[in-house]
Amino acid sequence: MEQFDPGGGAVNIVAMTIPDTMIAIDPATPGGPEVLVPVTRPVPVAGPGEVLVKVAAAGVNRPDVLQRMGLYPMPPGAPTIPGLEIAGTIVAVGEGAERWRIGDAVCALVAGGGYAEYCVAPAGQCLPVPAGIGGAMAMTDAAGLPETWFTVWSNMVTRGHARSGETFLVHGGTSGIGVTAIQLGAVLGATVIVTAGSPQKCTAALALGAAHAIDYKAQDFVAEVARITGGRGVDLVLDMVGGDYLARNIACLADDGRHVSIAFQRGPKGDLDLMAVMRKRLTLTGSMLRPRSIAFKAAIAEVLEGAVWPEFESGRLQPVTDRVFPLAQAAEAHRRMEAGDHVGKIVLKVG
Repeated sequence: MEQFDPGGGAVNIVAMTIPDTMIAIDPATPGGPEVLVPVTRPVPVAGPGEVLVKVAAAGVNRPDVLQRMGLYPMPPGAPTIPGLEIAGTIVAVGEGAERWRIGDAVCALVAGGGYAEYCVAPAGQCLPVPAGIGGAMAMTDAAGLPETWFTVWSNMVTRGHARSGETFLVHGGTSGIGVTAIQLGAVLGATVIVTAGSPQKCTAALALGAAHAIDYKAQDFVAEVARITGGRGVDLVLDMVGGDYLARNIACLADDGRHVSIAFQRGPKGDLDLMAVMRKRLTLTGSMLRPRSIAFKAAIAEVLEGAVWPEFESGRLQPVTDRVFPLAQAAEAHRRMEAGDHVGKIVLKVG
């Protein structure tokens, strides 16, 4: 089978010693972490507008956990293999993916398939592995960038209209999303208040650049936000909790504030005081990234490469990787994710 290489015409993938099969994590049935065992699967083939990546590392995200449990169905056409972000080396290029060349080091947002030795990625959803002051970023660090940066940018900036000089409230301050939101504050010149579940996590969030960290188990975050902001409230809330947090988040918002929902760990329903919404002129929005179009994600990738990747390359921003597990220990990676003890990204080392 042939695939297109923009640098040299058609490339025979058999001649490139790409195998027919690969090791992957592809559970046959929903269940606990124990269903995440290595199996053999066919190597996917890059179609038009796609590249085939030899995966060096894959990020672990909460949607992976929900998919494993049978609570987060894949979009139509997505691989059953979990994994929404990867880093590795391009080994085959489909027609129409002219930007990329075989041998390029990339990280990519994918609709699935990351927990494997090879993964197909839309060309527009690939980004170069950032080059830092001391050389190229480690693949295990680069693999943890796409999912959270695409999610945070598309929700806080594209939908939430986050701007310089504003104040944000972010729940889960030491999660992958929380750490990325702290970094976004640095990029935009904004003030970030986070909540976290222990004094140690609050200390970690402050060390990462949060202006304030609230231990939600020991403090009322609504009262603390009011104290920190002098009663004004915050301009934007990024919420992954849902449920009873909705009313409390509304209470934290300043006039003309925006509430952006990206998950609902406490459930999809909550009480909403419409009088508060009307009186403060609030905007409530939210989105899911995985079902969005390739064109939408490619547009976000272009913005990130221009606005954020230079911050990693200059050293102003640093990846925050909590722990790296071998692919065969994906179950342990999920157990750590579910325990909630991590600070930053959990990553699987594949290649």
